[in-house]
Amino acid sequence: MKRFKFPSPFSVLYIIIIISAIATWFLPAGSFDTLSYDSTQKVFLISGENASSLPANQQTLDSLGLNMELSKFESGKIRRPVSIPNTYLEQDASPQGFKEILFAPIKGIYESIDIILFVLIIGGFIGVFQHSGALDKGVGLLAKRMEGREKWLIISLILLIALGGTTFGMQEETIAFYPILVPIFLAAGYDLIVPVAAVYGGSCIGLMGALINPFGTIIASDAAGVSWTEGIESRIAMLILGAVVLIWYIVRYAEKVKNDPTNSILHGLGIQNPFEKKKKSEAVLKLTTMTWLLLTLFALTFLVMIYGVSSLGWWFEEMTALFLLAAIILGIVQRTTESAFVGAFVNGAKDLLGVALIIGVARGITIVLNDGLISGTLLNEASSLVSGTSPLVFLPVLMVVFFVLAFFISSSSGLALVSMPIMGALGNVVGVPTEEIVNAYLFGFGLMQFVTPSGLILPSLAMVNVPYNVWLKFIAKLLVPLAILGALILITGYLV
Repeated sequence: MKRFKFPSPFSVLYIIIIISAIATWFLPAGSFDTLSYDSTQKVFLISGENASSLPANQQTLDSLGLNMELSKFESGKIRRPVSIPNTYLEQDASPQGFKEILFAPIKGIYESIDIILFVLIIGGFIGVFQHSGALDKGVGLLAKRMEGREKWLIISLILLIALGGTTFGMQEETIAFYPILVPIFLAAGYDLIVPVAAVYGGSCIGLMGALINPFGTIIASDAAGVSWTEGIESRIAMLILGAVVLIWYIVRYAEKVKNDPTNSILHGLGIQNPFEKKKKSEAVLKLTTMTWLLLTLFALTFLVMIYGVSSLGWWFEEMTALFLLAAIILGIVQRTTESAFVGAFVNGAKDLLGVALIIGVARGITIVLNDGLISGTLLNEASSLVSGTSPLVFLPVLMVVFFVLAFFISSSSGLALVSMPIMGALGNVVGVPTEEIVNAYLFGFGLMQFVTPSGLILPSLAMVNVPYNVWLKFIAKLLVPLAILGALILITGYLV
């Protein structure tokens, strides 16, 4: 009997798109009215059943049950439409058929073109850098220097990535790190799943304990009507304790694999290292001045990216331009011919083409749910599920609700703006501090990012050739203690 082989990421995503489309035939269609700000006419626009135009003032927001500051709209901090509490109405069904299923990935690619282009340009940048041979030499030196202390590389990496996640929502940017880190981790005696667990897991912990992440914490707090500084103690606890749990879990596994490769969850699967060269480089004890210069420029590019995103308000357009410019500078420093530069750049981009397309196809899931008018239904049912419970039960259950909602709405800011006004108003009825509702959202959303196919886990796994089902098997035992930790922190935050 032929052994079952788990489907590729593309097949997994398309299966979910089909299931989502089928759901639109059976679930009732419905939506909430939404409010958006027209900066040109300086008015609020209500869309939905009660479509209208209202004065852009604080009284309008208060009358709609939106505990939000007018200045957040005027400054552009809130740009997406915001759900209005108590406005859910069932709509005429909009079932998604064969045509919609066929077009969903295409529309998703159109809507994700900024991320897709970013990934392709990063691939070209990595290709130009690898063409110099500096990467192989640098990896060889680092592996030699870290010999016997490899676990500290894992610990440092998790802490740095988590720091990026907690400050500016670092996640998409981590795609760029795998080509550099995978050879280092393999040289240290670990397997291909360790770099994903350290890099991607670190970003998820950063999202769960997001202290000042503008795309999660600040937008969610604004939408709920509280200052982002409120409830920060719970997020600090989640960030520190969550990182400790993650480090313990990964280091324990990594050391077992290093001591005996047969302990690897990938053992016997025949998975190839995607960054393996035809000719393996040997460890180098001394690097030339040119190699050091190239390594410095390479590292400086990432430092500039992090600074630009965290302090200058950069996003994909600026980051993409940065990596394109850096690739050109690397080519000039190497004195590469024009044809060799283009060849290295195109080959590098080609290596990440599959990853880029996965990102676009994943967006198709959200498109089907929104066009099928069942996103609002899911949100309304979720709010009904947690209403009427005691505060001590409300917060852990709400975290689970956000965990489920994040499967369907993988954007942190998108989920915050459609759910926070509704859940915040519900929390006031139950008697739960609004800041703990924000924390329940962060904990649930960050936890789902470990596994949701509509997020960035599939592109990350595609970078290292690790099957999705193997990842689920590896990460399942980690999610339970993290969920319990989140529930305990929420209950403590409410009691204290």
